[in-house]
Amino acid sequence: MPVEDYIPTIGLEVHCQVKTQTKMFCACETSFADEPNVHTCPTCLGLPGALPVLNAGAIEKTILAGMMIECTTPPISKWDRKNYFYPDMPKNYQTTQLDLPLCQGGLVPLYDHAYPKDHQKNIASPGKKVRLDRIHLEEDVAKSTHVGKNSLIDFNRAGTPLMEIVSEPDIDSAEEAVAFLKSLQQILNYGDISDADMEKGQMRCDVNISVRPKGTDELGIRTELKNMNSISAIRRAIKYEIERQCEELDAGKTLEQNTSRWDDEIGESVVMRTKEDAHDYRYFPCPDLLPIETAKHVAEAQKHIPELPHEKSARFVTEFGITDYDSVVLASDRFLADYFEAAAASKTVPGKKIANWIINTVLGQLNETGLEITSCPIKAASISGIAKLVEDNICSNNQAKEVFDKIWENPELDPAVVAKELGFEPADTGQLDAWCDEVIANFPDKVAEIKGGNAKLLNFLTGQVMKAGKAAGQKPNPKAVTETLSGKIGL
Repeated sequence: MPVEDYIPTIGLEVHCQVKTQTKMFCACETSFADEPNVHTCPTCLGLPGALPVLNAGAIEKTILAGMMIECTTPPISKWDRKNYFYPDMPKNYQTTQLDLPLCQGGLVPLYDHAYPKDHQKNIASPGKKVRLDRIHLEEDVAKSTHVGKNSLIDFNRAGTPLMEIVSEPDIDSAEEAVAFLKSLQQILNYGDISDADMEKGQMRCDVNISVRPKGTDELGIRTELKNMNSISAIRRAIKYEIERQCEELDAGKTLEQNTSRWDDEIGESVVMRTKEDAHDYRYFPCPDLLPIETAKHVAEAQKHIPELPHEKSARFVTEFGITDYDSVVLASDRFLADYFEAAAASKTVPGKKIANWIINTVLGQLNETGLEITSCPIKAASISGIAKLVEDNICSNNQAKEVFDKIWENPELDPAVVAKELGFEPADTGQLDAWCDEVIANFPDKVAEIKGGNAKLLNFLTGQVMKAGKAAGQKPNPKAVTETLSGKIGL
């Protein structure tokens, strides 16, 4: 049977570091890219007799994450030990949560703009929400680097607070998996819960995939792809694994539950071990940590619930009169949304024009220079000032872009001052009239052609007036020149 005759079912287990200053069960600093093994202590090294102490901030941020995606928090939550033997966890167990996690249930909305760009016009289920099973909190493991037959272990990461966000098997395609991960990243960023940067190892994902023939309800045998840290690679891996399972079923083979790794260089999954379930880890309640009453942590988290991305997008449309498309782009990043809101706050320029400047000019320049919006040299107030120059007919859009370029190099400059230094000043009405009258008198044949229907020649006359202004040491606004000429010619 072709792939189209099978139904793929996908569930994700997303591991996301919580943004805290210290680790989950000790006071060691959380860090990235520091010298190996400099942020360690007896607790995160798993030395005998070292006892854990809970990080209340990590608990509250995890509960906040749950609140933002419609989870519930039980009145009592407890800690468990997950036993396994691997060098990145020297205690030979991980402190985690099994049956009473901090967050239960929940829904993750799949934002249209979070789908791959080549798929955004073909979304199968617009407005879909993926159900969650749970969010539990645990400690991250050390970082392993494999060199030939040897492995190097860096314990700086060991003990970092780590949320595991477990979806129900609600995802139907690789594209929906991408949308889930990007939507989740956006929501976690909005809550300042995590940067969720996969390149920095702050977010990783286990992908569970199975297929079944259409017309059947029982889920197929699953493959779990472990520790994936690239959204584009996850998309490729899901597509490959769906095709592989379909081909094996078509060949009459019996699939076996397995845990695999994805080799992106060869574009194939490689089996690591077969059939692995929760009971293999021999969970039992952690004897070193008491269960926690969650009420006070829930109350604290409630104080920090932010406006969600889709809520902010809808408000931008209503409050600033921008398009749905512009609002989605601007709300896709909380720092970009804050930048737009600061630039548009005075409402001296229509919100649509501010949005255009940010989306077309600011983001374009940031892309060219490889900067993030948080590193943008031009202040939001300066964007407002540049847009106001155009709104007040002091500059054309092209002239305002010259002002923008100047301020990009010297962020402290004032837009109005830069425009004046560049000669972009509204010409005296009488002087502008005189230049236009002179050009009309000098080119009667062109004027006649314009009146005869050749409107393009108006650009020629505008150019002549601009030359006259330049000769006088001024740079009049081309739009004002064209409007004045049009009035005098009678268009």
